[in-house]
Amino acid sequence: MTAVQGTALDIPTEDGIADAYLAHPADARPRPAVLFYQDAYGLRPQLRSMADRLAAAGYTVLVPNVFYRHGRAPVLDLPEFIDPAADPTIWERIGPIMQSLTPESAMRDAGAYLRWLADSPLVADGPVAVTGYCMGARLALLTAGTHPDRVAAAAGFHGGRMATDSPDSPHLVAGQVTAELYFGHADQDPSMPEDQIKLLEDTLTAAGVRHRCEVYPGAHHGYTQADTPAYDREADERHWSALLGLLDRTF
Repeated sequence: MTAVQGTALDIPTEDGIADAYLAHPADARPRPAVLFYQDAYGLRPQLRSMADRLAAAGYTVLVPNVFYRHGRAPVLDLPEFIDPAADPTIWERIGPIMQSLTPESAMRDAGAYLRWLADSPLVADGPVAVTGYCMGARLALLTAGTHPDRVAAAAGFHGGRMATDSPDSPHLVAGQVTAELYFGHADQDPSMPEDQIKLLEDTLTAAGVRHRCEVYPGAHHGYTQADTPAYDREADERHWSALLGLLDRTF
């Protein structure tokens, strides 16, 4: 297993300073970059662990705190094991923060993250990959469509509200995407019902986007997150196989 180094850092954006976590092979050689978008619970040990696993596979991985406008991570005081059933106030606190991150501000930030990666000596020349979880899946698709010259591959897992009738629905950027895409949907996820899965698939197909959309049977929203009750080991390992396969094809 490749030794990994993890570092906390700050990234200047148009709206302030985003704190972030960077993981990369300890030899500090330039590697292909992966921009890693958080779920709603934010930058925490679980996501650092996931970034470390990606870095051990040979990538330089940047995990920004996308809620930096509300403070440095952890933005919310959450328990080590996050169970909304045990504390219903968790979503009462997270909801307004999530809603305040508009697609416009998120994509301004994406430009800053991509510029930082382009300038880093730890990142190989060329385009990057993006992966995202929960709300991060939407950000991954939006980034691929907003910065097509910089994103060669993008993946999203247990993403919700990916294809809605909202004028800023993520699926509407399909026509600008040049990356290869992969989405792993949870079939027990009320935030991504069958009609949205079909609309996303049909829209990507009509736009000629190279993609694969798969539904993970029995999986719930959040199946990759080992610090929550939604965690599903089988679905999580399937996610890792799909993600690393996409990165292997890209880089």
